[in-house]
Amino acid sequence: MYELVCLGNPLLDLQLNVDKAYLEKYDLKDNDAILAEEKHLPIYEEILKNPDLILVAGGAAQNTARGAQYILPPNSVCYFGCVGNDVYKDKLVEANSQYGLTTKYMIDEEHETGKCAALIYQHHRSLVTDLAAANHFKPEHFDIPENWKIVENAKVFYIGGFHLTVSPEAIVKLGKHAAENNKPFAINLSAPFIPQFFKAALDQVLPYADYIIANESEAEAFAGAYELQDKDIVSIAKYIAKLPKVSSKPRTVIFTQGTEETVTVSAEGDDFVINKFPVHLLEEGKIADSNGAGDAFAAGFIASVVEGKSLNDSVDVGQWAAKLSLQEVGPSFPFPKQTFA
Repeated sequence: MYELVCLGNPLLDLQLNVDKAYLEKYDLKDNDAILAEEKHLPIYEEILKNPDLILVAGGAAQNTARGAQYILPPNSVCYFGCVGNDVYKDKLVEANSQYGLTTKYMIDEEHETGKCAALIYQHHRSLVTDLAAANHFKPEHFDIPENWKIVENAKVFYIGGFHLTVSPEAIVKLGKHAAENNKPFAINLSAPFIPQFFKAALDQVLPYADYIIANESEAEAFAGAYELQDKDIVSIAKYIAKLPKVSSKPRTVIFTQGTEETVTVSAEGDDFVINKFPVHLLEEGKIADSNGAGDAFAAGFIASVVEGKSLNDSVDVGQWAAKLSLQEVGPSFPFPKQTFA
């Protein structure tokens, strides 16, 4: 039985170190994530020719699923998404198998597996995504009896916010099941453009969310999209925590802020429980790559929810997992496997 079910957009990351001029050439920002427009499409052909290119199994929710499986006992996590029937799909399956992650991909014969240009400038990353097959996931994939059985047996659900651009209906389908069966349901906002440009889709799924995870840029974008007057990080979290909710469980909002403290706000009746957790800093020289650090935090956090740990402990494990990932290239973890002490 898979205790954790994750849904997202499976992508193959094409990771390359670049200079500031390359980002400026394509009007890209540090620490941002966007969907590729016509003007960005030449990037993929350019970097595929670069001998320093690193191919990494990506897609934010898939990174988190892989990280959660790294932490949890074998056969704990199952990941859903849509891929093409190609060599890129094979590379994803191969990468996931190293971690023991089970995937139940929907196969799209008409489109290639999605890819993401992960452009690394110093310790910052700019992600440019061509969703391709990932954009064609259908909620009917859950109607396959074998797949729905996995959903029914799961204890916890984790949704990557990027999937809001693909199938809000699939997220709602899982959200309804979670609410009706009192199972924790977590959503990661994933990128500033999600609240900015997919607000209607976000409004559809937020009522099902028991946990909402975001970084400071995504929190700021949320405040702008919802026209909040108070842009203070705690005030934004309070607003989200009190949004309408389907189940009776109180909602908790978790905001990471890079090296600044992680903030959690939980709604309890008419009041809030607010916590701030200093980050366990890593020496600058030990940082190999920041790509996927946020996904790693989410992995540690959601794995802890599966294990029934407290909020404080869940944040602690999340920070530990992010610290591990920062020392690896790409959204990955070290082997031999390390365990949280």
